[in-house]
Amino acid sequence: MAWNLRRLRTERGLTQVELAAEANVDHVYVGELEREVGNATVDFLDRLAKSLKVPIAELLREPATGEKRPRALKSGRKPSSA
Repeated sequence: MAWNLRRLRTERGLTQVELAAEANVDHVYVGELEREVGNATVDFLDRLAKSLKVPIAELLREPATGEKRPRALKSGRKPSSA
């Protein structure tokens, strides 16, 4: 789940703070999930999925063989071109 959360968030150019604000959750919790140190409730996953405009299943999918781990946005911020 952490892999997909970071992938979807960074593909959209969102910081953890921006995603958390959109989902109405604490940004610290988003960071914990991405670092695989927190556990999400179904309600939390639903909020994140709605904010990312994806079905919950997209957060839970297995990465494809050879798929590279998503990279964090530079310094945790949006790219300057965004």
